[in-house]
Amino acid sequence: MCAATATTPSSTLAAKMTSLPRVVLCDPVVHKNDCQALFEGIAEVLLLDHTANRDDFIRALQPGGQLEGAVGLFERNQSIGRIGRFDKELISKLPLTIKWIAHMGAGYDKVDVFACKERGIGVSNTPGAVDDATATTTLYLLISALRSFSAAERSLRAGNWKKSHSAVNAHDLTGRTVAILGLGGIGLRFAQLVHAFPMRVLYHNRRKVAGAPEWCEYYDKDHLDDMLAQADVLSIHVPFTEETRNIVDERMIRKLKKGAVIINTARGQVVDEEAMMQALKDGHLSAVGLDVFYNEPNIDPRWYDVPNAVLLPHVGTATADTAKQMELRALANLRDFVLTGKGTDLVPELQ
Repeated sequence: MCAATATTPSSTLAAKMTSLPRVVLCDPVVHKNDCQALFEGIAEVLLLDHTANRDDFIRALQPGGQLEGAVGLFERNQSIGRIGRFDKELISKLPLTIKWIAHMGAGYDKVDVFACKERGIGVSNTPGAVDDATATTTLYLLISALRSFSAAERSLRAGNWKKSHSAVNAHDLTGRTVAILGLGGIGLRFAQLVHAFPMRVLYHNRRKVAGAPEWCEYYDKDHLDDMLAQADVLSIHVPFTEETRNIVDERMIRKLKKGAVIINTARGQVVDEEAMMQALKDGHLSAVGLDVFYNEPNIDPRWYDVPNAVLLPHVGTATADTAKQMELRALANLRDFVLTGKGTDLVPELQ
């Protein structure tokens, strides 16, 4: 049952009485009844003690530990706060019985998938579940940045009505051009939203997206500069990997037309933050909209004083609806692994 706790003697006794495979929740789930229904008669579900740290977690998985024999793990970003990243060191200490890690979230940079590959461990994420929430967050940042709404709100809250707000710095969305870096599920949903204004939509991917609407204009790597030169807005939707670290660098930023806006709801590490801040200072960029930062939650304090920066504390997927979809999809991946040996959403690096 999903209510079982790894630290109770009864759970260890139950393990000896059942032949069901064992899976571990590194954090409690919100939708306990759904969890129980997913695993009923399929697997014994144990919950890691909420006080457990990294060393406790490793010990509990070893022979004689409360989580001995576990074959799969469910984890989310909150798990990192107690047991740390699933980096190469942690992966190397997992028992050989562990063959699957079900991550709750579209971005899975907290898990070293290549270390998992070496150990024969599958990793799943939850693509699709976050598309709408992240895309609408991107749309909010876009509208606020172009219209200078965030600065206007700050002026109002300071009791200055709209003294610091100027129409010269505010722009309509209709007729402007958005360049999307990464037309995955989130990027495509965002494209659909902005197309309604309408805005012209350009995009760059490693390859042309099959089934993308014809109004999404594709630019390959040889024509990336042409895309950037036309963009009023660059919206970033690439996953964070070593390959994409600082992919939006100073050169790319300077290829954007003067007065362009950058929106980032992907990961802070995919943008050269210093180059972006400098481009704001010298006027090459007119504004930015950021839900993610390079060293969050300890963000560069200089951002607080940038008037043309719209800032959110990484809340792109923070809705009750999306949280439920992500949780159930991650749990379903873990269940599918138990049943078939493979979750539905195996991450691309392991396919």
